[in-house]
Parts: sequence; C-alpha cells; structure tokens
Amino acid sequence: MEDAVKKKDAPPHINVDFFEDLTGDIASPAHTPLEDVGRRINHLRVEKGLGLDELSRLTGFDVELLAKIENAEVQPQLGTVIKLSKALDSAFGRLVSGVGDRLYAITRKGEQKVVSRSTSKKGQQKAYTYKSLAPEVKGRHMEALIVKLEAVKDPDVSVHDGEEFIYVLDGHVRLEIGADKFVLDPGDSAYYLSTTPHVITAKQDTATILAVLYEG
Repeated sequence: MEDAVKKKDAPPHINVDFFEDLTGDIASPAHTPLEDVGRRINHLRVEKGLGLDELSRLTGFDVELLAKIENAEVQPQLGTVIKLSKALDSAFGRLVSGVGDRLYAITRKGEQKVVSRSTSKKGQQKAYTYKSLAPEVKGRHMEALIVKLEAVKDPDVSVHDGEEFIYVLDGHVRLEIGADKFVLDPGDSAYYLSTTPHVITAKQDTATILAVLYEG
C-alpha cells in the first residue's frame, strides 16, 4: 500500500512544467510582419520574371488569391507556401521566416518569434498563428514551428510535397488524413506524408502543437 502511494506521488516521467512553459499563449508583439510572406513571394516572382497568371498556372491557385496573398489581404497557410516555394524555386523556409545565416540555432523561450498567422483561402477566418523556432539556420530543409490552431468550421484541405510531424502540447486537435479522422489529445503525435490530403484544426477553441515540416 505504501509503495502504491509513493508511485502515485512520484513525479511524471516527462517534465510537465517544461511543456507548460512552452505552450504559453502566442502573444502579438508590437510589430508582427504579417505582410512579409506576401512581400517575399512578390519579390521572388518579379525576380523570376513571372506574371501572376503564369504563377497561377504553375501552382493551380487563382490569380485573385495570389494577388491577395502578395498584398497581405490573405495570409497563406503553410501548405500553400510550400507549393509557392516549389514554383518559385525557393526554399520553403525563405518564404516563411526569411534567409538564415547560421550553421545552427539555439532558441530560448523568450526568443521565439511570431512569424505570421494563416487564414482561410478567402481570408475571412484565422486558421492558426505560428512561431518559427530556428529561422537563423541557413540552407535548412525543415521548419520547426510552435503553432496555435483555431477551431475552423470549414477548413481548407492541404496537399503538398514533403512530410509533417506534429505533437500536441495543449488542447485537442482534429486531424483528418485522407478519409481517416482523429482527435489528438496533449501528448499525442502524428507523422504523415503531406502528399495525402490532410486537415488540422483545433477541435474547439484553440490548441497548441509543435510542428516539424520537411520540405521534401
């Protein structure tokens, strides 16, 4: 009986306090460069001598949507940015969080940078906000992000090259991979090929995940 009590009172195998610190709300800084992703896309498109109609043909996105993205009227979701990076022959990370100049990155909790928010394709509903954990590393092929998901009634289905790993830190996540549907709780994780149609949102209110995206 005494052993059972000791076992019950024993600290958890995982340092819960670490995750509690990590999953704090993503606060909006005094200046959040929400326009930067659109500006980078516009810069690369013009640099390559492509018109919006040609970029539309390469990606399958409507010209109207592309124009709204470049004008920061719509904040593109990460799958959309990956497709655009492929069409523009650019590294995904360059569009998401800029060009790094270091061989490695140590990111302290207080140094996590809010990169952007993403909205539905019509730009009418916020889908998630994300922090980049290692934007300083040059030539990277993965993006490590802390993502605050919103509950979206009619979310966009994402299909793109690469692979994704997610780990739920806080809240409950609704994940659809192909025809399969899951609810992930804190501590649950998922790994899937991004070429499979997928949807990820908070089940209700908000949820926070660690996401690692491999560009492929």
